[in-house]
Amino acid sequence: MNIKSNHLVLIFIILGGLTGGYYILSSLVTQETERTNLIVSTTTSIYDTGLLDVIEEDFEAKHAIDILFIPVGTGQAILHGQRGDSDLILVHAPIKEYDFLVEDYGVARKIIAYNFFIIIGSPDDPAGVKDGDIIDALKHIVYSGRRGESVWISRGDDSGTHTREKSLWKDAGFEVSSLVNEPWYLEAGAGMLSTLRLANEKGAYTLSDTGTFLKFNTGTPIELEILVDQTKELINVYSAIAVNPDFIEWVNFEGAIQFIEYLISEETQDLIANFGGDIFQQALFFPAVDLLKSGSGGNESQWIIDIAFLDGYECPPQYRVGQVQLYD
Repeated sequence: MNIKSNHLVLIFIILGGLTGGYYILSSLVTQETERTNLIVSTTTSIYDTGLLDVIEEDFEAKHAIDILFIPVGTGQAILHGQRGDSDLILVHAPIKEYDFLVEDYGVARKIIAYNFFIIIGSPDDPAGVKDGDIIDALKHIVYSGRRGESVWISRGDDSGTHTREKSLWKDAGFEVSSLVNEPWYLEAGAGMLSTLRLANEKGAYTLSDTGTFLKFNTGTPIELEILVDQTKELINVYSAIAVNPDFIEWVNFEGAIQFIEYLISEETQDLIANFGGDIFQQALFFPAVDLLKSGSGGNESQWIIDIAFLDGYECPPQYRVGQVQLYD
């Protein structure tokens, strides 16, 4: 073989290598660009615990979807969904969720987990509410506050926690619109962690979710303790709702449904059940899917139905948009 032939062979080898390299690189770029984004507006009460960091890492490892969580109050999360700024909302205010469905903003609602709201306060407990009935506890806090003995800190931010608080005050015979004018009733206008810090500073009573309080209570000098918890009125139910693609056409509906399917899978429900146990010596959240399927769990399955079902369903049939696999 002459020098010219050798050069030709070398050129073909180089070109072949470059071509192979191009296809390998092209394949990698294609694989990367095939990943889609999913924007989830979520309540701070679940985000602040760190659970969603674990879920994000696990989900992204199994799906070609990158998740962006936007932690806000439930009211703001719902507004994001209404504007099409998120593809899915993860919230805990059944009354507001019902409106989100009825107004055609949301579809395919699925209950995924629950824990409890709690009344926390100073160990001195000036209103004498410890281990009492929630309605009686709120009445005692009002009377104690009016005597100048107690302070109440409200989220005051239209969150799911604030929504439940207002409902509880109403059940106790009080309107928040009147209570806000009384000096013992203060509004933080902030998320749960900021509200807890303020309550801790003032030795005040407040309504918190269990998960955020336990997270706050770890490694933080805190003088508050749980005084009232685990009653039907305080059950705190978390639901995932996809934004309606017929109403807002640019949302990633396929990704939202994949994420809901992931959340209700047996593996993820186990992940939720086990999260935080090694740090807090108790679960921060309880999985809800099998509980509702089997009707087991004693009072708690019925409490979820009573507090969080809408027209008798976790998602009324007209809002399921053919996603029968979520409800089998």
